Amino acid sequence: MVLALPEEEGATKPKHVDAKGAELMLKKDADIVILDIRTPQEFAEGHLKKAKNIDYRAASFEAEIGKLDRSKTYLVHCASGGRSTSSLPVFQKLKFGHIIHLDGGYRGWTKEGLPVEK
Repeated sequence: MVLALPEEEGATKPKHVDAKGAELMLKKDADIVILDIRTPQEFAEGHLKKAKNIDYRAASFEAEIGKLDRSKTYLVHCASGGRSTSSLPVFQKLKFGHIIHLDGGYRGWTKEGLPVEK
């Protein structure tokens, strides 16, 4: 008999925030790592300040995520929330303890008039 381990063993459920909530979190905690999982082309067109880009569509996505420090807190986003929502099981599988999902993604951030870099 094979016992399945709980999905969340060693990981916590991701928190979900909107753009304004994310802005407040980033102001309170400068150690949060912003992880932009859009394509490099999308990233080049504009991104959140200090964001790290790892392309969700790249074959190496899970391997690249696996290189990250699991003890840090990550704010994960894509363009509108689809890819980043789909990426959450990867973070849980790799036992990341502190993941925050930016609901609405980059578009939600810019819709609120929040700052970006190019």
